[in-house]
Amino acid sequence: MYIGRELSELTMVPIADWEMNELLYYHHSFSQLAAYLSAEGASLHVKVIHELESRGPVNGDSGGWDHSSSPIYD
Repeated sequence: MYIGRELSELTMVPIADWEMNELLYYHHSFSQLAAYLSAEGASLHVKVIHELESRGPVNGDSGGWDHSSSPIYD
């Protein structure tokens, strides 16, 4: 379950000020809904992707006994 700011609130905030868990959550959501996004939604998804790329690697390894192999955004 996602606990964080809603997308309607985040659209009023510069994407550079979004937290990493918000970027990861909405990237995952947009990816699942890609076929149904409007032009505005697809544009926001591209901005999220560019912001994630600009912040550097998210999951640099394949995990271990003490950490997950994929980022946890919840």
